[in-house]
Amino acid sequence: MSPEERLQSVSPSGEIFALPLPEDYPGEFERLKQVVQAQRDLGREIVVVMGLGFVGAVMAGVVADAVDKSTGKSNKFVIGVQRPSVRSFWKIPLFNRGISPVEAEDPEVVPLIRRCVTEKKTLLATFTEDALSLADVVVVDVQCDYFKEDLGDVRTGHAEIAALEESLRIIGDRIQPECMVLIETTVPPGTTEYIAYPLVKKAFERRGFNSAEPLLAHSFERVMPGREYVASIRDFWRVCSGVNDTARQRVTRFLSDILNVEKFPLTVLDRPIESETCKIVENSFRATLLAFLDEWSIFAERNGVDLIKVIQAIKVRPTHSNMIFPGPGIGGYCLPKDGGLGVWAYRTLMGFEDDIFKLTPMAIDINDTRALHAAELVRDALRNMGKIVAASKIAVLGASYREDVGDTRYSGSEMLVRKLTEMGGEISVHDPYVQHWWEFEKQDTYPAPGNSWARFFRNQEKLTELRIQQNLGEALKGADAVVLAVRHQTYLALSPDDLLEKVGKPFAVVDCFGILDDSRICRYLSLGCEVKGLGRGHIKRLKDQLKNI
Repeated sequence: MSPEERLQSVSPSGEIFALPLPEDYPGEFERLKQVVQAQRDLGREIVVVMGLGFVGAVMAGVVADAVDKSTGKSNKFVIGVQRPSVRSFWKIPLFNRGISPVEAEDPEVVPLIRRCVTEKKTLLATFTEDALSLADVVVVDVQCDYFKEDLGDVRTGHAEIAALEESLRIIGDRIQPECMVLIETTVPPGTTEYIAYPLVKKAFERRGFNSAEPLLAHSFERVMPGREYVASIRDFWRVCSGVNDTARQRVTRFLSDILNVEKFPLTVLDRPIESETCKIVENSFRATLLAFLDEWSIFAERNGVDLIKVIQAIKVRPTHSNMIFPGPGIGGYCLPKDGGLGVWAYRTLMGFEDDIFKLTPMAIDINDTRALHAAELVRDALRNMGKIVAASKIAVLGASYREDVGDTRYSGSEMLVRKLTEMGGEISVHDPYVQHWWEFEKQDTYPAPGNSWARFFRNQEKLTELRIQQNLGEALKGADAVVLAVRHQTYLALSPDDLLEKVGKPFAVVDCFGILDDSRICRYLSLGCEVKGLGRGHIKRLKDQLKNI
């Protein structure tokens, strides 16, 4: 990469922005000081949000949009801080135009950011971390990932907390002692007390604030992508905690100012480790619930059982209404990794050598590898038609991790595409919600260098050329197999006859999410197609019934 390229950041739309030079920082800080003083004169609290990513960008908007509940006037001014890297500096100038740096299906996101920046003027973005010295409250939304060394073995992985630790060091070096720091990131249990507190406390001592106690708090987000993105931050239950009484009082007051606590009351816990553990247990429970059905899915396939009908019959009972069919894998940013943060913290932060965790890591391992079985079904369906994966075109319908959203993080479809590519298949992909599948297009650097799932498979190099097709007919044309990988509304409405017309010949159908009812399965079979599905062991029976007719 040339020096010119290193000094530029390119937005997803292709707009180029020059990164700031060292001499730009003093002027930017002076500008911020003037803006902040004007905002203080208006009686507004100054809030700095570190990280303008998937959570931080919208959290900044929610805080900036908040008003005093008695006067109806804006009482917060928000500065979003984003490091000026080649990868993400473009977010800052776009944000300051009132343009959201994150794509979302929620129609509230775009007007929220625009309103706060251009109309209310309660929100701006900057590249200088000196903004921290002006803050009354700092909200930390710096990503904390979990790096898996081996596919299907979460125990060999480790928490990636270096970026979070560096952010906390910077915070300790810059904030005023009376500033409250709210860690909103999902972190390993113990992070606030065992990592953040010592870092900030020692920084205070170096700066001469020997008697000052850091006001550290934790409150995890429960963000859900999709059409309720903003509501999942503002209009949803929150758990919070602080390292001392003052921190607990401050975080309770702050969250009560910006969230709909009248309808969704806060739960205030005694210690941050309890709040941190709450998020990990919450997501581990759901991941375990999903993983539980994997073995019964295979049982059903091998013994003539339709697991979809079994689940529907069980869910009639209210005590079991939360039973969920897992599909081809468990995606999203939280469920595939959060349990690993707990396992890592127990061993690393708390220093225990015994192995108390059984279900939590097992659930993650099952969910991570479930898509490999979906690839086996594609192989078997093609084999029944006298074909092999290596000589077939396979259309995958759905790239995102869940229905009707455009979030591809850790999607089961990614694992499926990688395995079928390893087997030699030619892959086409359609998804009405996804424009770019960065896990493939930028697999050498996304989500971070060396972290791509490509490292677990052979024959992955050409996948940097994979593009999401927006035209369903083009994606399906000439396919030997069609995988229904996500329950998008677009796919629920597809009829067998329409698909056959678009494909142009009989093909193998693999239903990964219980999309097909018996009538459509029978129609596919009568059209000369082969059908298989996760947990759909009754398809052989339907096929025999058609033969008898």
